[in-house]
Amino acid sequence: MTQDQIILFSLFGGVFALLLWGRFRYDLVAFSALMVGVVTGVVKVDSAFAGFGHPATIVVALVLVVSAGLMRSGAVFLITRTLVDSARSLGGHIALMGGIGALLSAFMNNVAALALLMPVDIQTARKAGRSPALSLMPLSFATILGGMATLIGTPPNIIIASIREEALGAPYKMFDFAPVGGITAIAGLAFVALIGWRLIPAREDAGKTISDVDQYLAELTVPEGSKQIGKRLGELQDAAEEADVALIGLIRDGKRRYGAARNTALAAGDTLIIEAAPDALDEFRSALNLDFADTKREEHLKAAGEGLDMVELVVPETSRINGKTAQSLGLAWRQGAVLLGISRQGQRITSQIRKTIVRPGDILLLLAPKSRSADITDWLGCLPLANRGYAVTNNSKVWLAIGLFAAAVLAASVGLLYLPIALGIVVIAYVLSGILPISEIYDHIEWPVVVLLGSMIPLGAALEDAGGTELIAGSLISLTQGMPSWAVLTVLMLVTMTLSDVLNNTATTIVAAPVGIQMAHSLGVSPDPFLMAVAVAASSAYLTPIGHKNNTLILGPGGYRFGDYWRMGLPLEALVVAVSIPAILVFWPL
Repeated sequence: MTQDQIILFSLFGGVFALLLWGRFRYDLVAFSALMVGVVTGVVKVDSAFAGFGHPATIVVALVLVVSAGLMRSGAVFLITRTLVDSARSLGGHIALMGGIGALLSAFMNNVAALALLMPVDIQTARKAGRSPALSLMPLSFATILGGMATLIGTPPNIIIASIREEALGAPYKMFDFAPVGGITAIAGLAFVALIGWRLIPAREDAGKTISDVDQYLAELTVPEGSKQIGKRLGELQDAAEEADVALIGLIRDGKRRYGAARNTALAAGDTLIIEAAPDALDEFRSALNLDFADTKREEHLKAAGEGLDMVELVVPETSRINGKTAQSLGLAWRQGAVLLGISRQGQRITSQIRKTIVRPGDILLLLAPKSRSADITDWLGCLPLANRGYAVTNNSKVWLAIGLFAAAVLAASVGLLYLPIALGIVVIAYVLSGILPISEIYDHIEWPVVVLLGSMIPLGAALEDAGGTELIAGSLISLTQGMPSWAVLTVLMLVTMTLSDVLNNTATTIVAAPVGIQMAHSLGVSPDPFLMAVAVAASSAYLTPIGHKNNTLILGPGGYRFGDYWRMGLPLEALVVAVSIPAILVFWPL
């Protein structure tokens, strides 16, 4: 080995040892390794930061922003209400979401498929009171598995098809990957749903902020032209239970109705009294297209175009609002904020929310312009609770958000637009259409993940430039001399999987596919089974968060550590090899 190869292999070994140890955060470890690579000369100075502009890094950042837009528009609530039941068992939920994710990723980029379903999964975990870490990794693995089944499902398949055309004169067709990739995906999904999720390590602090949420007494109004007009209040009970809210009563003409309210036919202007957590309140409002109680002030806030936040404040003795009502204080016209709900330690509130006298210890839920929430908090003299990321869903633009995203995915799938460009256009459209305020864009990007990718990509490129991957390929050919064909295929898959866990799967495919063809020629057999083995193995990156963009996407939202992936990923990779090798020999005989 050359000196550069020794340094690079040592760097990668040191990085993975530190990441598995977990003492230091992954972005610090990766960036430190990049700096060592630059100082030692194995990474060129002019390419040191090229990883931060790499398409993989850009895609990860853009997907997180697009996911936030889908959440804010109500698209996530729409999918959740239609397909997902938070009361379903965790295994059943993983099987359903994994099946949907795998099917979608077979016909669209698997990163885009995860981008659509990830916020749905997080929202379901919140409603079920469990940590999203238990289901996000299975969902990521499922979307990777589904991409194996078609030509357009994952970049390695497209590359394999083009390499076959150059070497053998004809590319693979759309569903040539389906027999092997489909069977492997089904077996992998069964493992993930039945066994795999149980191997994810439980964190003692996981999900604490999910279940311990204050319940607020709040009011929602039935607007003119609403589909709910004419329905009895009791008919909304199913929707209320699905959103996890409690229907308390009804206000009509300023008077509250209780016992007989369930049989009252709703009319425009009626106010529903509900008890709910902030996210459940917003989901119920979005599902039934209801308005907040102070409709005029809500429209004024929306017109400001800054984006709206739901802010939680604790009322101390010294607060300006202590002993007063929101209406008498002039909260709306003085500060441009709307009081949505009050939480009072389980005590009953009998007056309208804006006419309720606020007491010390009350927790207020305010609707406020995003840029003004801190000023309003100071003016009231209240204490803010920890920011739990509540935002107001703009469900009037749900189909616009879904349409823009679907158009981008379609354009990228047929080759009309490059995926990062397509996603970038979606982000711009979301901002211009008011789906996502521009002030929120950077808040939704997991910057430690960006630093991890931006640091590791130049190191991977340096290893390839230094001949490290060629060294591995040459050793592989020597190692497999004299072995039976099935054993050669197995070794090729294992080495390709290992490379894919470290390098980008596109780079792995470019290196491993020619090696597979050369192996086939040396054995005097068809190259197709070897190319199929490379295609499956290059997409089977389950041991690390950097092997596949989907694994990187869930790293921050799932709260995972670098060493969490191999616990479920290692047996899954073994299963992939055990299932795909016989399938390859049956459908692509030597």
